[in-house]
Amino acid sequence: MAIKINGTELTLPPATHGWIPKVLLGTGGAGHGFYAAVQEYELNWEFISPADLNQLIGFFNAVGTTGTVTAELPQYGAATYTFFVYSGCILNQPEISSFFEQHTSNVRLLISNVRV
Repeated sequence: MAIKINGTELTLPPATHGWIPKVLLGTGGAGHGFYAAVQEYELNWEFISPADLNQLIGFFNAVGTTGTVTAELPQYGAATYTFFVYSGCILNQPEISSFFEQHTSNVRLLISNVRV
């Protein structure tokens, strides 16, 4: 299985990726925690070619700041490494850190508003 955005597989799999832990918003009277209803998923690349980076930027530009995407990601909390298609996800603009030998390094893509 592979990570996909709007049904399109990433040309370069991320070096690391995973679910970001939810932030505790508060606790109820019985001591139970309250968390946001949505999750975030983070993808990181140590080095990425201009063509592969262009794909990530293209995903973001295609939906702009108002559109949503479907993201096929490892299923949250599953007992096995299975993938699930989440709809209504929001892509943050890819974060670019620096350049090295005609490649971009330390690239991060955050997928937010993932309802699990």
